[in-house]
Amino acid sequence: MEQRKLGSTGSTVSALGLGCMGMSEVYGPADRGESIATIHAALDAGITLVDTGDFYAMGHNEMLVREALKEVPRDKVQISVKFGALRGPAGEFTGMDTRPAATRNFLAYSLQRLGTDYIDVYRPARLDPNIPIEETIGGIADLVKAGYIKHIGLSEVGSATIRRAHAVHPIADLQIEYSLIERGIERDILTTCRELGIGITAYGVLARGLISGHWSKDSGKTGKDYRLMTPRFQGSNLDANLALVEQLRAISAEIGATPAQVAIAWVAAQGKQIVPLVGARTRNRLTEALGAAKVTLTPAHLAVLATAFPPDVAAGTRYAAEQMAHLDSEKPATA
Repeated sequence: MEQRKLGSTGSTVSALGLGCMGMSEVYGPADRGESIATIHAALDAGITLVDTGDFYAMGHNEMLVREALKEVPRDKVQISVKFGALRGPAGEFTGMDTRPAATRNFLAYSLQRLGTDYIDVYRPARLDPNIPIEETIGGIADLVKAGYIKHIGLSEVGSATIRRAHAVHPIADLQIEYSLIERGIERDILTTCRELGIGITAYGVLARGLISGHWSKDSGKTGKDYRLMTPRFQGSNLDANLALVEQLRAISAEIGATPAQVAIAWVAAQGKQIVPLVGARTRNRLTEALGAAKVTLTPAHLAVLATAFPPDVAAGTRYAAEQMAHLDSEKPATA
């Protein structure tokens, strides 16, 4: 598989990464054995970047990753971990805590659950409104010096925060949603990252399955699926967005690929510093996603996709209003 470098200071990783969140929660029931088999298949296919979070099902996902990687030489895989999100016993999110003391505590538990001595990329999941980003990054930098972390990343923050963080310690990459129907990063964040030599690990490249070509109005009705509570998967918004998928399906047929493959290939084609994260939970979906690496989008293909999917084409916001209000990445850029 093609290799890409996470920014000017980060590691060299596979051109596609594997996001593991859905193997533990959020998208309804997942089969543990199939999840582990999918991680193994990803590694066999050349994927080296595995992304998780310490709050994904309250540590379940990290322990799942540990089980899948227990026979894998540590230097053959890069583990990316998000931290700082607080949850209650019912699973509800209750805020963020990225104080240095809390960061050390979160890291200690992640190292234990993952069964490793270090984490390749460690990042706050969101901006903590109560702690200056300089203080958060300074605390992580101390853990880098101690050898527990290789690189520092960020997640869902805007240009001003990126600059402040990068001034304290080099930032390897920003993890942020990016897809054919979610292009907010293009307003200014992508330019900022390119200027500073910061890579992008793009999640939501299939808009949580919405533009995969597999979602329908009846999808997700069995089991507890978080997507049904988000604006883009509801009512008339869903109708409008599924109509967009039909456009993608037609374009993909002309290209000779599936909608999911074209959607992933489009994100990868936006720059060599961008690594799409695929959230496959089964080997079948992974096999389809891996096919994106064989899709070559010509300038003509990209022009057609640009016309069909202009910025802000999606109906509805990517999160509910309360969550959108807490996204630093959604705040207007300041001069």
